[in-house]
Amino acid sequence: MRDPKPRRNQAPSLAGKLRKHSAWLLLLWFVLSLYLFLSATPPAAAPLRRSTFLRPKPRALSATTAAAGEPPVRIYVYDLPARFNRDWVAADARCARHLFAAEVAVHEALLSYAGRAARPEDADLFFVPVYVSCNFSTSNGFPSLSHARGLLADAVDLVRTEMPYWNRSAGADHVFVASHDFGACFHPMEDVAIADGIPEFLKRSILLQTFGVTGHHVCQDVEHVVIPPHVPPTWLVSYRSRRRLRGTFLPSSEGNWSSTPRTLAVVSTASKHLLSTLALLAVASSNNYPRMITSKRLISGWKVRTELLQYYGRNKKFYLKRKRFDNYRSEMARSLFCLCPLGWAPWSPRLVESVLLGCIPVIIADNIRLPFPSVVRWPDISLQVAEKDIASLEMVLDHVVATNLTVIQKNLWDPVKRKALVFNRPMEVGDATWQVLRELEVLLDRSERRRYAGSWRRWRPER
Repeated sequence: MRDPKPRRNQAPSLAGKLRKHSAWLLLLWFVLSLYLFLSATPPAAAPLRRSTFLRPKPRALSATTAAAGEPPVRIYVYDLPARFNRDWVAADARCARHLFAAEVAVHEALLSYAGRAARPEDADLFFVPVYVSCNFSTSNGFPSLSHARGLLADAVDLVRTEMPYWNRSAGADHVFVASHDFGACFHPMEDVAIADGIPEFLKRSILLQTFGVTGHHVCQDVEHVVIPPHVPPTWLVSYRSRRRLRGTFLPSSEGNWSSTPRTLAVVSTASKHLLSTLALLAVASSNNYPRMITSKRLISGWKVRTELLQYYGRNKKFYLKRKRFDNYRSEMARSLFCLCPLGWAPWSPRLVESVLLGCIPVIIADNIRLPFPSVVRWPDISLQVAEKDIASLEMVLDHVVATNLTVIQKNLWDPVKRKALVFNRPMEVGDATWQVLRELEVLLDRSERRRYAGSWRRWRPER
């Protein structure tokens, strides 16, 4: 007897069932994966930890909080003994107003900051106010940094022993200011700064520093935010005041730089660190800085300034001085372009001085990184000339005068850009301290993404 023919409605195989419900199975796998990803335990030493009550999308602050004036991040300011900060200001008033005074300005602005955490338990970050650039005991009057590492180490020891928050992240959520030449290395000479490196106890912390270059550099091998050098807010002149000083913004039809008032003059003055070529060599061989002349960057700064004098010292289109003079500010305000060559470090206070006075900065410092580029948009308000192109500088400026000078000037007078470079006390929405907090918010956001990515890698099974 033959076997009966198989029925057509026979139950489907297991593979057929899986194919039929494949969409639901994929959805279930996705939900389970998402659950495991979000519930994974973060690393024990997470670099930064955001408080739970803060907004989950910090980058949204740019539009909303700028309009409402809301604080972008919660920060706790340690109340350290006066020997770490206030005593230095009391001993010398220059401490609060010289080019390294951002360490004082940021501290004072944060003390009156509406978003300052009253309790450390509520903070996202912790600010450690130590003034290391206020020791004016040297014979030449320059700020000494010889005490900086010891003073910072004492502050960290105090915070570590008396408060539990440093040990929670090994200092990764603690913020310091390093507003001098080579930032986190705490030395004014680059070769010595590189040899010494960043103090071991600060390598996990966040540094606010004026020093910044493209590419790798030992002194920025730490989480950091590039900030502008301190220039008093009184330098910020209005458009109307500028017109009174200069008479007009536009060049003459012949493009004559030497018209009166100095509509197209160029100002370049050496900082008090570099009074002249001879003074530079004298300082380099002094007892205070015996190895300074071995710094390649310092030699480059000396070479650039020497070439500027050689090429343009007798050129009537240029107004060059070897040292600061009485009408320094007014001459800058009357000029179209202000030269900002590198000196001991790539950055210079003239970067900020020029912008505040309405003079187009001409930056001569290869590989420099500038503060707050997303807000200031430096290519729109300045010129950058390579150090090797000093001989072509006059031709470059002539070309700008003949083409897009008016556009650059219009960008330069944008109040948002100018305000971002000024440390106000108390802090104002959009000023330099506010921009620092905005950058710290971005660091928090980025740190969270790294933390969760690390969690994902830990639990994900190997293939």
